[in-house]
Amino acid sequence: MALRNARVASAPNRLLKAYQKRAVSLSPAACQDKLKDVVPLEFFARRHIGPSTSDVQAMLRACDVESTEELVCKTVPKSIRLNRELKLDRPLSELELVRRLQNLASKNKVFRSYIGMGYNNAITPTVIARNILENPGWITQYTPYQAELAQGRLESLMNFQTMVCDMTGLDVANASLLDEATAAAEAMALCFRKSKNVTKNVFYMDKFCHPQSIAVVQTRAKQLGVEVVVDHYWNFDFSSGEVCGVLLQYPNTDGQINDFSELIASARNAKVLVAMATDILALALLKPPGELGADVALGSCQRFGVPMGFGGPHAGFFAVRRELMKLLPGRIVGQTWDQQGVPTYRLCLQTREQHIRRDKATSNICTAQALLANISAMYTVYHGPEGLKKIANRVHRSTLFLAEALRQQGHIVHQGPFFDTIKVTCNANVTDKLKVLRRASEKQINFRIYQNEEALGVSLDETVCPDDLRDILWVFQCYNDMVEKVSGMDISAGSFLGTNLERQTGFLTHPVFNSYHSETALLRYMKQLENCDLSLANSMIPLGSCTLKLNATTELLAMSMPEFNSLHPFVPAEQTIGYQEMLEELERDLCEITGYDNFSFQPNSGAQGEFAGLCTIMAYHQNNNEQHRKVCLIPESAHGTNPASAQMAGLTVVTIPMDSEGGINAELFKQKIEENKKSLAAIMVTYPSTSGVFEDSIPEICERVHHYGGQVYVDGANMNAQVGLCRPGDYGGDVSHLNLHKTFCIPHGGGGPGMGPIGVKTHLAPFLPSHPVTSIPSLSGGEKSFGTVSAAAWGSTSILPISWAYVKLMGARGLTWASEVAILNANYMASRLEGHYPILFRGKNGYNAHEFILGVKQFKEGTKIDATDISKRLQDYGCHAPTNSWPVANSLMLEPTESEDRDMLDKYCDALIAIRNEIREIEEGKYDTKNNVLKNAPHTMAVVTRSEWNYPYTREKAAFPLPWVTPMNKKWPGSGRADEIHGDRNVAATLYDKLVARKRQT
Repeated sequence: MALRNARVASAPNRLLKAYQKRAVSLSPAACQDKLKDVVPLEFFARRHIGPSTSDVQAMLRACDVESTEELVCKTVPKSIRLNRELKLDRPLSELELVRRLQNLASKNKVFRSYIGMGYNNAITPTVIARNILENPGWITQYTPYQAELAQGRLESLMNFQTMVCDMTGLDVANASLLDEATAAAEAMALCFRKSKNVTKNVFYMDKFCHPQSIAVVQTRAKQLGVEVVVDHYWNFDFSSGEVCGVLLQYPNTDGQINDFSELIASARNAKVLVAMATDILALALLKPPGELGADVALGSCQRFGVPMGFGGPHAGFFAVRRELMKLLPGRIVGQTWDQQGVPTYRLCLQTREQHIRRDKATSNICTAQALLANISAMYTVYHGPEGLKKIANRVHRSTLFLAEALRQQGHIVHQGPFFDTIKVTCNANVTDKLKVLRRASEKQINFRIYQNEEALGVSLDETVCPDDLRDILWVFQCYNDMVEKVSGMDISAGSFLGTNLERQTGFLTHPVFNSYHSETALLRYMKQLENCDLSLANSMIPLGSCTLKLNATTELLAMSMPEFNSLHPFVPAEQTIGYQEMLEELERDLCEITGYDNFSFQPNSGAQGEFAGLCTIMAYHQNNNEQHRKVCLIPESAHGTNPASAQMAGLTVVTIPMDSEGGINAELFKQKIEENKKSLAAIMVTYPSTSGVFEDSIPEICERVHHYGGQVYVDGANMNAQVGLCRPGDYGGDVSHLNLHKTFCIPHGGGGPGMGPIGVKTHLAPFLPSHPVTSIPSLSGGEKSFGTVSAAAWGSTSILPISWAYVKLMGARGLTWASEVAILNANYMASRLEGHYPILFRGKNGYNAHEFILGVKQFKEGTKIDATDISKRLQDYGCHAPTNSWPVANSLMLEPTESEDRDMLDKYCDALIAIRNEIREIEEGKYDTKNNVLKNAPHTMAVVTRSEWNYPYTREKAAFPLPWVTPMNKKWPGSGRADEIHGDRNVAATLYDKLVARKRQT
């Protein structure tokens, strides 16, 4: 009765009432059947959404509205409201979802895949799988911009960078890239940037690079005006002076290892940069690229403990010589000192990033693969240098044995030397290619199939045991007597060991790689690092435009199921029926949610999605013979990656200032559209804007752009305020990417993985991404496709089941309810804080969307307090900072998401209000502007518990500022405030780099 009489009918209550109304004339049995149709065994949305029914009522009263419907009406413009329920399947209970997941999994066939091409079977040590990959303490954090609350994963990423530098023989590495093909494209872009000469625009690629890498490089180069020449490396000629760089594969895609030292010397003499794509495990035995003279080394760390996952996610690696460090794409973890003179980790050289430099950014790496980099780093720590050598030797000897046995049987093993991959042409007197493939199918084995050749490729890995070798030999009709014969023979033919290509230098000499080789030791090390970090398991992370919401455990189950995480991305289509069915369902659901007609899942980050969407638009214009359309209009209120993505896609960016309300300046926008009408390619808008506002003018602006032949790109970063309420495809969008790691519950992983699939209207569908290896009819993109953006056809495929599960669990009403509560939570927090801080922007009716911005610049002049000081002080309250100084300088942008309950929202507001009072104490002269509780924040446990205490406030005020911050629940910062300037001036990006001393500051 309480529910029936409540003033506010929450979504599940509306569901029940809808059922009750329909069930009046039904029998009990029929009622039960109908109830199952309407309300599942347990409505999962109740678990996903934080506030209770009574909390929602109280929060609505605080916002001066009577219902969530009224709040939405005052927030979302009437002209774009959907005004109907989404047409989705009924929501599943968690039990029903698990059964459905198992059914789909059973339709995938897990063969033993020895296909290679940059992907290999790998063993994920169970201690790492359980304690990192499946642990919310490692997977739910955001990128570590608040270094003091991220010392654990920053240390692990420093281990990763050090490992990459050691293995490649180069000086500086980044903290991961999206995949090997993306890393290859970044190498091309780095070479072109380094040349500083638009006429030096030829980039050579060896013909035996992986085909997916060639395709991604060609796609990226086309937009930059770089000509990619794919040829045999011995034909490369540097005499023209037009070559900016070279990419070599080492070992190459067929497995052969070439000595490139002479070519590299010639390139160096011609001032041409050389990049080498390499195999990270092979480098345990193989001379590293740095010792051969390469300037850049890149590849994938997938085989260091990460499942193939039908294409991803995996951590790409990228290392350079020190003189190229400032051109290095992506993020770099460095070391500096904190306020107390203690070494601390942080992200360095951040001023290169896209949200600061916009279209002039060094790269557009918004999401990398931090989680996977951490797994590979721990795999390296667990095995150490000797363990990696043993694994590499075992793989290499298995390959040598296999090659010799095949040769003895009369098959042709193509020229070596090789590490783990051989190319085999069958002896027609023994068997042929088709018979081998039939026998391989009997044994559930996949090989690489060379089209238009009689050859097959076989790539071995650490999982191969004697029984596997015996099965492979049986497939090629080599039987037990041949195995016994070869066992007593010299099998060194084809090996590089004992030649000038064998590695002579040591690696992984730092103690961290030589200390944790028992499971107990590694377990404690991982737990020690985890305890240094703040994740969603500890507190809310209200970063604006980042959407850190619940990543439900049930949604994550598929990540650990071999039927989803063990498939090679290039297996035959008949082995992936379950995946295809799931992806078709997810595409259909996302089309209904967004109003688009087709989706491509290939982009494996939000920024990658932006680039792919803009390339789709450009291909459309070119198909219409309108190549002159090169202008992209972007308002200041758009997402930070937009200008960098537009520049990457070959567009000229025209920036439109915000209006006084923080939204699109409609009149100025119309003026710029008119001025550029003949050359207008597209506009990019984020909706609702990053100012937290739904603008009324969006349909009119879209209509005007279309009138002049332009296309509308709607950034999906803020889709969490729209699902079930409005659809970009309805109010004028032609293309959008969705951040599945935001709205659709893929964990952020501490800086990746992510997914940025793009949805398009029908007229753009023919131009969507394609793939050079995978040819399945359901894959979007065809002959008119603009190209390829990721190494795998569906990007980081193994995390897509998370978003599929979220949609299936929530259903239409659950998803709409989530959007309503996301908007409610933001407005509730704004209502509590507006008497203490100015809310910079509001919508027409005085309400925000799902996020809002607090202004704090007014404190700077009188107290010297800025947004950074407030962010660091929040750490003393056990809180993670909001987005700092973006999109407005010296501001805080908060996005609480629907998963946070009222208690958490209140605690966060209490902390901010208490900090405002602390600022007031400085204003009133109680504390000095240089020595106060904000300037000295955060206060570490070491500072608070030491005998010396010279601060003008108490230890209690420093560490336990509110009653609910207690010794029992206190989340201590892992370090004091980092010295950012010193860290950028003296970059120490490996464990071996000496941390430059600085003068002790008080």
